[in-house]
Amino acid sequence: MPYLKDELHHSGWNTCSSCFGDSTKSRTKLMLPSLISSRIYVVDVGSEPRAPKLHKVIEPQEVHTKCNLGYLHTSHCLASGEVMISSLGDPKGNGKGGFVLLDGETFEVKGTWERPGGSAPMGYDFWYQPRHNVMISTEWAPPNVFKDGFNPANVEAGLYGSHMYVWDWQRHEIIQTLPLKDGLIPLEIRFLHDPAADQGFVGCALSSNIQRFFKNEGGTWSVEKVIQVPPKKVKGWMLPEMPGLITDILLSLDDRFLYFSNWLHGDLRQYDVSDPQKPRLAGQIFLGGSIVKGGPVQVLEDPELQCQPEPLVVKVRTSPCPHPPPVPVQKHAGGRLLEVREGLSSPPRIW
Repeated sequence: MPYLKDELHHSGWNTCSSCFGDSTKSRTKLMLPSLISSRIYVVDVGSEPRAPKLHKVIEPQEVHTKCNLGYLHTSHCLASGEVMISSLGDPKGNGKGGFVLLDGETFEVKGTWERPGGSAPMGYDFWYQPRHNVMISTEWAPPNVFKDGFNPANVEAGLYGSHMYVWDWQRHEIIQTLPLKDGLIPLEIRFLHDPAADQGFVGCALSSNIQRFFKNEGGTWSVEKVIQVPPKKVKGWMLPEMPGLITDILLSLDDRFLYFSNWLHGDLRQYDVSDPQKPRLAGQIFLGGSIVKGGPVQVLEDPELQCQPEPLVVKVRTSPCPHPPPVPVQKHAGGRLLEVREGLSSPPRIW
């Protein structure tokens, strides 16, 4: 990209699967919002798929002026043909969970999706389910809190998020706030793929657990913890206990398996969620992380493992290459391959 310090975090498409029956719509543009700069890149991947090129750059000033939002994260295409991008703050770095709306053809900034003055206190990810007239968003922290690095004092001060926000999809307004019990920094959220489903999962990074959200008979929504990754007592690290730090989650297309990565522990996990209320660990592989043998961290007490995992080394050309920890995961369309990016800014590797 032509600029530095953008921090490209998540990506999306110009057209979503709900437009499958419309022959005039096709996934030819990749949307790349920037977490730090608030810039939005529109990349043409349709003209020459093997040689993507920049189609348009939406500068931060346009987003700031038209929306009073910044620090952009998740991009989703809508059935209306528009593109919606979540924000974590306002242009000054204060917490503000709003949504930028783009024209899906010209990629002009149209304004905000939410009603004026109706943004959430903080933002991060979001997922919508039109059949239930609902969207649910998550929160990290105000950009002024996280952009200079992690400070444990900010946790004690209650500056990190611990809520989810339920929105009326048609009215574009918050109808319920869900406090998460032992759910600190709820990041990635996923509804089940079944379009009629009224439940899904959210990964809480710092508390290192997975919580299930679901619709009640009366139409309200609730949340419950269903998976907990226990911390490890360690020596040689910044704190006496090391959490897993869940960074990304993914559901298989048949909604049978949930995958998530532990950034600090370095493992990728697979859970059978055939019964969403009682997930069962079905697979686990260590791809890097901070607790491998021979590293600076010594594990003193571990409720899950008998010993520290061996470092995973892949031979690249002629040199051994140690793996950084896994972060984002993506299932390929065939369902047999899982793509994992090793670290926040490295290229993906397929497993």
